[in-house]
Amino acid sequence: MTTHTQTSDRLSIADALNLLMAHPLPLRFTAFDGSASGPEDSPYRLHLATERGLTYLLTAPGDLGFGRAYVAGDLELHGVHPGDPYEALKLVQSHLSFRRPTPAEVARIVRSLGLSRLRPVAPPPQEAPSRLRRVVDGVRHSLGRDAEAIHYHYDVSNAFYEMVLGPSMAYTCAVFPTAETSLEDAQAEKFDLVARKLDLKPGQRLLDLGCGWGGMVRHAAREYGVHALGVTLSREQATWAQRAIKEEGLDHLAEVRHMDYRHVEETGFDAISSIGLTEHIGVKNYPAYFAFIEDRLKPQGRLLNHCITRHDNVYRPTGAFLDRYVFPDGELIGSGRIIADVQDAGLEVQHEENLRPHYALTLKHWCQNLVDNWDACVAEVGEGTARVWGLYMAGSRIGFERNDTQLHHVLATKTVDGVSDYPLRPTWRV
Repeated sequence: MTTHTQTSDRLSIADALNLLMAHPLPLRFTAFDGSASGPEDSPYRLHLATERGLTYLLTAPGDLGFGRAYVAGDLELHGVHPGDPYEALKLVQSHLSFRRPTPAEVARIVRSLGLSRLRPVAPPPQEAPSRLRRVVDGVRHSLGRDAEAIHYHYDVSNAFYEMVLGPSMAYTCAVFPTAETSLEDAQAEKFDLVARKLDLKPGQRLLDLGCGWGGMVRHAAREYGVHALGVTLSREQATWAQRAIKEEGLDHLAEVRHMDYRHVEETGFDAISSIGLTEHIGVKNYPAYFAFIEDRLKPQGRLLNHCITRHDNVYRPTGAFLDRYVFPDGELIGSGRIIADVQDAGLEVQHEENLRPHYALTLKHWCQNLVDNWDACVAEVGEGTARVWGLYMAGSRIGFERNDTQLHHVLATKTVDGVSDYPLRPTWRV
């Protein structure tokens, strides 16, 4: 049902929206001009509160315009908590579809809403520059530009991450033995699964690439007596991890450095873990990345690559909202491409595993943490940034549930003259 007052050919905002819809709106929509559309009894309501919000929607149709208006508070979503808008997003993503308007309809919309609303306005301060403007930071995936991209996402606030991620400070997919397993236990199981797949033993040397807050480094040192080196481009992560290592009394075994992995000069590692870094390095750089890993491993050494992937091997850019608000320069591809590049680097793939449902559960827990700590999170980073996180994590959860995205483990060995030291049957399942 649409309600509005119309005395001429002029369209209300709700009328204009209806012209763009392939099917009726699945939730209630209201706008600052008094118009409305969609089912009146819907538990969820989307309210366009300002003219600036309308300009965002018109000048950047799709997820970027929606994201701008929502983050700025110009587009209000009622019926869900901003820390976890999952239920409303699931309804919208399942039932919202647009149609291409005719030239006459476009002209009518523009006449009704005004040409002035097609003049772009400044985006919210949380938005990163476009990919074209980011060229000033260097060629994509150059040392300088990668450092800036990692700084943008990971140096938000350690206090904020502590509230959202929980005590583990693990910002990667957990592994849940059961759906009832706590997030902390599931994150510990993830690190231990990686350690078991790598067959870590006391006295061995582990290199953890993109180590985050040092969770894998500390787990390997504490539980397996391994000499573990982690590297991260985030200064905030490195500072936090170094402090945690000292507090746990692990500084004789564990080390975290603030540096680009490409600057690691040591070689002869027994094992290398890459947990959540491949998404940041760029698909075209996979051959060089896995060649780097092959060069740093000792003969019969192992690699465990843990990475978000597409459900297929067709390259497509990330959405504009994710690129500008969450992961600048991030790229995903299917597990087949990763396996092929690992093999082409001279490593022997021994096992591959898809943990897709586990990431959906992980994101559910993170959203709940954000809801539980909403006021403190807003006080720490501002409401706009907190909104970004709620929207992105809930939307990502849907992506994993719908098999749009997956999470793969690829286990490989540096096999030399046919010798891999990999057992006849995996021992890490036990």
